[in-house]
Amino acid sequence: MSGSVLYDVPGPRAVVRNRILGVVTILIVAAVLAFFLWRLAATGQFAPEKWNAFTYTRIWEQILLATGRTLGAFALAAVGALALGFVLAIGRLSEHAWVRWPFTVVIEFMRAVPVLIMMFLLYYGLPVIGVSLDKFLVVVLALVAYNGSVLAEVIRAGVESLPRGQREAGYAIGLRKSGVMRLILLPQAIRAMMPVILAQLVVTLKDTALGFIITYEELLFYAKYLGAQSQLDRPIVQSAIVVGAIYIALCLALSGVARIVEKRMQKSPRVRAAQEAMAPRLHEGTNTEVIGVQDLGHLDAAQKGDVLAARRGLGKYDGTNTAGGFGSASGLGGDGSTSGS
Repeated sequence: MSGSVLYDVPGPRAVVRNRILGVVTILIVAAVLAFFLWRLAATGQFAPEKWNAFTYTRIWEQILLATGRTLGAFALAAVGALALGFVLAIGRLSEHAWVRWPFTVVIEFMRAVPVLIMMFLLYYGLPVIGVSLDKFLVVVLALVAYNGSVLAEVIRAGVESLPRGQREAGYAIGLRKSGVMRLILLPQAIRAMMPVILAQLVVTLKDTALGFIITYEELLFYAKYLGAQSQLDRPIVQSAIVVGAIYIALCLALSGVARIVEKRMQKSPRVRAAQEAMAPRLHEGTNTEVIGVQDLGHLDAAQKGDVLAARRGLGKYDGTNTAGGFGSASGLGGDGSTSGS
């Protein structure tokens, strides 16, 4: 039985205990949900007149318009946050302290300031000094500032998690610093941190709801407006349920796109070639040699081993031994004597 990297495989007693805890958790959640639905029914929230507002076409048109404003702010904020994240991450990864420290201060400041406070500062603070911004622009800038700083740390963590040999291999084949970062480090870091990046984009989508504080007419703002209409019997709970369902659907759709992107990246020939190049049969080669065989995707692991051995000046059988490693390029056998003597 193979073990996990994060924890040991549970034994029979642990499996039973985990199943009991799972069943108890499900029962508790079901009980809370049942109590919530019972209270809604007891207070008449499921009465037809409470849902009468959603029988009007005009209201659904306004909900679709509010959804469009939410998606518009999210789309622009997502693109801006990714772009800002790359710039800040590259600046913080700089080897020059006079470049690295200002970027570090900017990242830490924008991460520390909540999105809502950022919106207040931009919308109510800037007019004090004679600068006024549109509500849509305020929401987008606040989301870009916060999420861009978070994505910068995600990208930086991905780059720094790579083996140091990756950078050295890039320099060994003649790449400059920019080439090593652009061609070797960033692609691997993005691929490794893609789930975290996409999860942060889901957070960005949900944070657009904070725009209702500055009266940006997105989904939550319209739900609050609709729930305050006395002529519609103030359907605040019903509006929250409908808008909440829309937010859940949008987040599930974005998560589905994330899973599709992740699967396509795993099926990419370049990714498979890189994974095969790092197989145990080849792991004792230098980093430069590993990069050199990543373009041999049409060969199997054994053939790649022969090619790598030939590039190191070894014969077909000199490159491996019973332990699976490469032999010495000087032609010495395992006992230190010259092979063939």
